[in-house]
Amino acid sequence: MSAFPSSFNHIHIRDAHDDDISAMTKIYAWHVIYGCASFEEIPPDEAEMAARRAKVLRLGLPYLVAEQAGTLVGFCYASEYRPRPAYRFTIESSIYLAAEAGGRGIGSALMHELLTRCERGPWRQMLAIIGNGERNPASYKLHARMGFEVVGTLHNVGFKHGEWRDTLLMQRALIPSSPVCEEGQGCVTQ
Repeated sequence: MSAFPSSFNHIHIRDAHDDDISAMTKIYAWHVIYGCASFEEIPPDEAEMAARRAKVLRLGLPYLVAEQAGTLVGFCYASEYRPRPAYRFTIESSIYLAAEAGGRGIGSALMHELLTRCERGPWRQMLAIIGNGERNPASYKLHARMGFEVVGTLHNVGFKHGEWRDTLLMQRALIPSSPVCEEGQGCVTQ
């Protein structure tokens, strides 16, 4: 459970469960249909969302939800950045809030818990790929508050809702709780 500052105590952060899939699917579908945070154009169904969550969990990464007054109002997770082995210490964050849940500290509470949990593992860098680039100020500001820095913009890489869309690439170093020990190679600190 999260130990976020007292101003966020009314937000309950926990691991996502199987019975959260329906609510997560609805939240994500809104972003796919109406927003540009996701570059998907057809919302995945519950079976696909469950499969995606299972893949994250198989990698030992966190998949979290936020509840407020008993209602699921957002979710976030970390996933592998790329499948090639040299990227194994780099992960990517994803966060989605219910349309009406913005501006209430829910995103901050979710990201704080995600970062805390990821720093317990061997990962060294977390990336955020912000769909719609600078035209997505809420996501940019959230990640900046959490210590992410802009490292680049990919211009016109997505075409959604009749327009070319950028992605903003942000990066944050994770503070690992222990060095990474590679078999036969000793420990690596960064």
